[in-house]
Amino acid sequence: MASEVPPAHASGRARRKGGGREARRAARRAGATGLAVRPGMEGGAYKPLSGRDIERIHTTALDVLEKIGIGEPIPEILHYALPKGCTLGDDGRLRFPRALVEDMIAISAGEYVLYSPSDPSRDLEVKGQQVLMSTSGEAVNILDYRTQKYRPTKLTDLYDAARLGDRMEHIHAFGQPFIAAEWSHDLYVHDMNIAYAELAGTCKSFSLGIAVVDHIDPLIRLFDLHLGREGAFLERPFCIFGGCPIVSPLRFGKENAEVMVKVAQLGLVGDIAVAGQAGATAPAPLAGALAQSFAETLACLVVVNLIRPGCAMNFGMWPFISDLRTGAFSGGSGEEALVTAATAQLCNHYGLITSVPSGMTDSKTMDAQAGYEKAITTLAAVLAGGNCVNAYPGIVGSLLAQSFEGMVIDNDMMGMVLRLLRGIEVSDETLAYEGIERAVFGEGHFLNQTQTLELMQSEYLYPEVGDRRTADDWEEAGSPTVYELAHEKVKQILSTHYPKHIDPKADAAIRDEFPIKLAPEDMKPGNGRWDD
Repeated sequence: MASEVPPAHASGRARRKGGGREARRAARRAGATGLAVRPGMEGGAYKPLSGRDIERIHTTALDVLEKIGIGEPIPEILHYALPKGCTLGDDGRLRFPRALVEDMIAISAGEYVLYSPSDPSRDLEVKGQQVLMSTSGEAVNILDYRTQKYRPTKLTDLYDAARLGDRMEHIHAFGQPFIAAEWSHDLYVHDMNIAYAELAGTCKSFSLGIAVVDHIDPLIRLFDLHLGREGAFLERPFCIFGGCPIVSPLRFGKENAEVMVKVAQLGLVGDIAVAGQAGATAPAPLAGALAQSFAETLACLVVVNLIRPGCAMNFGMWPFISDLRTGAFSGGSGEEALVTAATAQLCNHYGLITSVPSGMTDSKTMDAQAGYEKAITTLAAVLAGGNCVNAYPGIVGSLLAQSFEGMVIDNDMMGMVLRLLRGIEVSDETLAYEGIERAVFGEGHFLNQTQTLELMQSEYLYPEVGDRRTADDWEEAGSPTVYELAHEKVKQILSTHYPKHIDPKADAAIRDEFPIKLAPEDMKPGNGRWDD
């Protein structure tokens, strides 16, 4: 019998320390209240669908599963589905009784814990309509700041991205933002090394896109070596394995479906992404795209819960948008913001763990177009109450490339979005009648009032690279753009922040057993990548 994963529980609360930015970050990580933003704030205020809309999308999705079904089911899925009333037609399509689907929705998990690989104070709960922000992507290129050209991704890039994400306050979890293209010819070496790079670079919970089911056991072995004993990872699964088990429209993808089954058998959280594209691989009407995407993702939910009742799954219903003039994917569109918010609302209505994309842009670089597209789609996803908002910080070119500078800029953007999510607290204290009276009959301003000083961090959030200087000071500094300021921030972090998240003895054991290609000298200052 597969090892059981402990039920989700409240993560430990770290004691708040006084003084400095790092103390404030530590308090936010621990879930402290009274700060401008923090992980896990409640969303759900934005609701683009009516109750009747939700009911009709739901009914249509059940009709699709019962009458059309999902094609090309793998034997492992049939093993669990057929004895429970699903039927395999002469056309090779697996059909799901609507009562069974309803039952699986009812028993599906509504929460779990995102474990840190090395710092339990960073554990986070995923539940309700609470919002957490993550990177995502699996792009194949890096947007080089100096040349403004795309180049293939390297393993050192992934390690650097993890280190950068380790320091970004509003990136709560680290989803694999791109592949290591130099090792794509050897998938075993690739998968072991992307796992190692993320483990070495960040102490935040992370995820991996894995398409080869036979790689899961070796990855668990690698993680057990990090934790110091066999079986430790299944007790604190700090990495979530993900993939796309559905190929739209309405058929299973063999490799990723095998991974989904294996993950469920182990009792691990499955990170499912179903990304039909409206007008191409899904209906052009947005309601139809939602209905098909809901049906496809529900099929995965049913399979997971047939294998392991109550097993947690990120319900990654990701309806994407086409530019119907060309058929090209358009991740930064207003329609993408709309269907993403509708997805979060729909999934929250049924108590599902929502995983939604945002922060995508059709711009090829970090310019004004990228700024407004990323902000609008992320704001919609957050206000609608997506649990795991895969905000794609730094992604450009319709998911084609990753920008390190963009990660820093988008971290500022996500902080502002989270500040909107928190809203305004109205009380006798915050209405500040006495403060108004003192200012009017006293010094005529509020700058030196005790309340003003006390609220500097709890009411207001400040950007890392957003420029709030006067015009004169800005001109005197050389009139830098936010892109230039972000590049300086990237260099400052990546030339100095070389964390030791893996114990040296564990590192030696991992390197002895696995073909780790990330050289030790690439994980120390002075390697030449960011020192200029």
